[in-house]
Amino acid sequence: MSANIYLELTRQFNGGRLRAILSGGQAVVLHRLAIMSKDGDWILREDEEALRHVVSVLAGYGAHYRFGAPLDIRWLAGGWSSHLEFAWKGLRVRTDFVTRPPRLDGDAVKRLWREQEHREFPFVGAKDLVELKKTNREKDYAVIGELARRMSDADEQILCSRSARDLMELAATHPDKIVSLARRRPALLAVRDGVEALEAALDAERRRLMHANEERLAAYMAVAEPWSQAWSDVAREMDGMAIRDAHDAMVKRAEGRLPFALPGAPA
Repeated sequence: MSANIYLELTRQFNGGRLRAILSGGQAVVLHRLAIMSKDGDWILREDEEALRHVVSVLAGYGAHYRFGAPLDIRWLAGGWSSHLEFAWKGLRVRTDFVTRPPRLDGDAVKRLWREQEHREFPFVGAKDLVELKKTNREKDYAVIGELARRMSDADEQILCSRSARDLMELAATHPDKIVSLARRRPALLAVRDGVEALEAALDAERRRLMHANEERLAAYMAVAEPWSQAWSDVAREMDGMAIRDAHDAMVKRAEGRLPFALPGAPA
């Protein structure tokens, strides 16, 4: 078994077929930007067989649910995430799953599945990981900056860099690109005003991104309030159950309490 339980889980999730792609902190590890991460995040295929297989693997570890949505296609298709955990060799192993990751549209997700099809340990590439890391956590923007430095494409570097000095150097080498890409990243307009102005624009851009993610999470938490209030009772009911029985019980309790998607979200 791999010394990294998250890689071992990835191998088992993908037995016979690609079903799960590592993202989050474990993808950062695989990009060699961190030594370890305390939990595992995966993007799953949005089909019933993939979800059943993942539940079966987790059953072998005695996993149980944490607060979140059931690992059920109806909720995952609405942008919810599922959270489970288990104890392994003295560690608390936390596993988180989505099928529709934030800030990646349908075309990006389809491309991601194509790109990772034949990899031993499939994980999110730098460009997509940048989007996933546009969270409300300060530390994720340092990761974005390091990912940008490893990109070979100048356009991607310019669109992703978090360093004003790096961007000034890129502007000196690719002035036309800065102008054209400013339509997609308005902070680049500050290049013409120097490093300090660009630093201020990058800080403002980061705050906007953080607030946008805070608003996204708040929208989900608002509609999850009835589910949150019921969770302690649901957790007690599932306590001691095998994961498959707990899953069935959780789905029954979630129906009618946790909407499948945010109100007004596209089908």
